[in-house]
Amino acid sequence: MIGIDEVGRGAWAGPLLVVAARLKPGQKLPLGLRDSKLLSAKQRQSLAVEIVKSCDIGQGWVSADMIDKLGLSRSLKSATMLAVMDVAVSKNEEIVIDGNINFLDSTSYVNVRTKIKADQTLPIVSAASVVAKVLRDQLMVEISQKYPDYNFQKNVGYGTVNHRQALSLFGPCRVHRNSFKPIKALVANR
Repeated sequence: MIGIDEVGRGAWAGPLLVVAARLKPGQKLPLGLRDSKLLSAKQRQSLAVEIVKSCDIGQGWVSADMIDKLGLSRSLKSATMLAVMDVAVSKNEEIVIDGNINFLDSTSYVNVRTKIKADQTLPIVSAASVVAKVLRDQLMVEISQKYPDYNFQKNVGYGTVNHRQALSLFGPCRVHRNSFKPIKALVANR
């Protein structure tokens, strides 16, 4: 089974990432897996190391610029397709996508289902969730070094109070999603 989850859907800055995870033959998933949002950063880091050893991992990244051009729905479809291609999913393999939207509905994959809160109930989807969160958070820490005023190492691009304050002071930077309402509103009011 392939587990798929995304991170960064609602962020105001940075990329969207979809991860597809498949357990390698003869391997076991680490104990303690659950939705990445229910784990501490330290727990996620530790689990991610074990997950990468035991699973094939596919990544589908879509930049803020592409999200602005494609829109969020098409970006999610694109990122999901990139992730399954990266892990070389065959068209008959069972795929479970966290949520209620099949982002592979117009593809040749025939055994796809969606499940709300799959990242809390299916360990392979939890594995995808953890790896996605760790990878995107690491990238946002790197981006924060280039754009220190936005505190991306803490808010990872989401609409926190301090992120909103930084946007008010400095305006959006290159990694902001200018098509998102809060950013559009801020730009319009400047």
